[in-house]
Amino acid sequence: MIQKPLGSAFGASSTAADVIEGHDLAGRNAIVTGGAAGLGLETVRMLARAGARVIVPARSRARAEKALSGIANVEIAEMNLADPQSVGTFARDIVAAALPLHILVNSAGIMATPFERDHRGNEMQFSANHLGHFQLACGLRRNLAAAGGARIVALSSRGHFYGGVDFDDPNFTARPYDATLAYAQAKTANALFALGADRRWAEDGIRAFSVHPGGIVTGLSKHLPVEIIRQYGAIDDEGNPVIDPENDKKNVGQGAATQLWCAVAPELAGHGGVYCEDCDIALPSPAESEVLRGVKPWASDPELADRLWTLSETLAPTSQA
Repeated sequence: MIQKPLGSAFGASSTAADVIEGHDLAGRNAIVTGGAAGLGLETVRMLARAGARVIVPARSRARAEKALSGIANVEIAEMNLADPQSVGTFARDIVAAALPLHILVNSAGIMATPFERDHRGNEMQFSANHLGHFQLACGLRRNLAAAGGARIVALSSRGHFYGGVDFDDPNFTARPYDATLAYAQAKTANALFALGADRRWAEDGIRAFSVHPGGIVTGLSKHLPVEIIRQYGAIDDEGNPVIDPENDKKNVGQGAATQLWCAVAPELAGHGGVYCEDCDIALPSPAESEVLRGVKPWASDPELADRLWTLSETLAPTSQA
């Protein structure tokens, strides 16, 4: 894995519409988790606009139908990332349909939630953000391979700066629960998953990428106090989102640009396993650096990616892993 920018034609201010312009995705199949809201919804809109058939798994079909109403080429299925049985059922349906899967965007997520466990005992942020997506991607591996050149895009975050995966206690059974550390762990896991998947599946034509979309005020931040959001400079005194893409404060269109770029950019051929931001491959960020750019060592280390893969197989068993 080489974290070296390519010199993309796009940048921090680019939008998803800019990135998709000129792409013809007719005949391509895509799955976008979290596709009924925020960055996922914008990603669905752009993929469908370019002609792709887009499947959106959602916890609530009714809410998804309302959000996606009027968008052509979109199908909705029920799935709950925190419920292994639900994820397994969805994946088996896709496998049974023998559907080649060209693009898988793992955009769904939760952030800084109150302490909760899934029914297996896994901490909920780790479960919904990472383990559910791990199970989903592994379950769909044969569909991805059948595409003859597929891409997985895992939505990570600069939140990974706050900490890596605690391999001794990932589910906060011995240490006190900290919502920020739990989110950081999950976002680090998203980046390590992409690295691990790319290393294992590249020979099948499957390349994987992780993404920092930027700081965007969406429903994801609903568990954060307004005072905290304001301290980050994400909203002004009137509560309006601050849009300053060069300083990582973006609108939804700008925020969705990098994940869409990873899904379709031809210049990324041969560059899987990398962490991307502002529509380009990000630079490494030394562990001690306080500069808010790039990817930390604990989110880009192949050995840690292998450890996470082994842990994930234990916590979210799947016959396709």
